[in-house]
Amino acid sequence: IEPHELEIETRYGILAGGPDAGEDNFRLEAGYGVTGHTRLAAVAEFEKEPGTSRKLEAISFEAIQNIARIGPIDVALYGEYEAVVSGTDQLEGKLLLEYRNRLTDVRFNLVAAKPLRSADPVELAYAASADVAVADNLRLGVSAFGDLGTFRQFAPHAEHFVGPTAKFRIMGLGAPLKVETGYMFALAKARDDANGMFRLNLELEF
Repeated sequence: IEPHELEIETRYGILAGGPDAGEDNFRLEAGYGVTGHTRLAAVAEFEKEPGTSRKLEAISFEAIQNIARIGPIDVALYGEYEAVVSGTDQLEGKLLLEYRNRLTDVRFNLVAAKPLRSADPVELAYAASADVAVADNLRLGVSAFGDLGTFRQFAPHAEHFVGPTAKFRIMGLGAPLKVETGYMFALAKARDDANGMFRLNLELEF
């Protein structure tokens, strides 16, 4: 976390192949590094299904707090309140782990989300990535994310995505533009709905 740095980030993903081909998700996030250990952000999430107009899905407020360094691994906690437009609000927490040196960046997030309805269980998920620097301002790697079920039914046949990613910077725009793009192949239950997902993240730092 860079203290006193404002970040404007967009994230876009669209499903390819299968019954849900063309369904997409767009997120717009504004975050601020309060200190070198604390970051706050607000997020608006929009979704679009083929043949329909884009609609606001949810508005979220999130916080990240760096809490420790255990050996070579940085540990942080993430908390989010998501206000869903046409559904049940939910709370989400993440354990964030990162190992980084001059060439390598490895991250693993363990996610727990609880809809604010007593009948709904805590839903578990994960996100992971690993990349290496291959040139100035260019990193190549692989990312994965998916569902882990619930505490009562852990690691069922669930949705998973995995695929290659590329990260690079574009300079000369007045503020550094970070770009991350990749194609995620659908695995397990996710193949019932799509063959994969194209993802594009853009981030401006001020």
